[in-house]
Amino acid sequence: MNYPNGRKKSIPLHGSDNQTKSSFSNRGMTLEDDINATNTYYLEMNKAIIHKKPTPVQIVKVNYPRRSAAVITEGYFKQASTTDYNGLYRERYIDFEAKETKNKTLFPLANIHEHQIKHMQSIVNHGGICFLIIRFAVYNETYYFPAEKLFSYWNDKLDGGKKSIPYEKIKLDGYLIPFQYQARVDYLAIIDKFYF
Repeated sequence: MNYPNGRKKSIPLHGSDNQTKSSFSNRGMTLEDDINATNTYYLEMNKAIIHKKPTPVQIVKVNYPRRSAAVITEGYFKQASTTDYNGLYRERYIDFEAKETKNKTLFPLANIHEHQIKHMQSIVNHGGICFLIIRFAVYNETYYFPAEKLFSYWNDKLDGGKKSIPYEKIKLDGYLIPFQYQARVDYLAIIDKFYF
């Protein structure tokens, strides 16, 4: 292709090696993107209504450099957030937190906060379905990890035990969610097996 500056640029042909490597490496993007795409698919297929919870923020200062552009320059979280997602599926309340780690051998419990654990315990006590979705980015593996399993690791940490969950334990106590085209993180398939 010729550009006005006289330089030529070659465009890789469809299916070329570079294009294939690029699209494969970016297929997952981020865990949040994958879950949002999955939830949109669930909604469009009328399968479930699951949404990302907005983070409550108090805007304090706004700068108006020009009429058409406002820039928030100062803001504060109004309150501690609970979990990332909630909604309804087959007349059951769903509530979960999504976490991604680059660690190869463990999931640090520092990624979860005490107020989130209390919230998750309350959901479970009221009959809701509560869990973590954990992605090990290094392996490109995503796991459904039940909140009930998380609580024992959390309590062990509070009693002076390990401050993390070993990768092998997540593989053992959790459920691998295979990557798919439309429902990229099809966590409802896991819920169907164990709740319905």
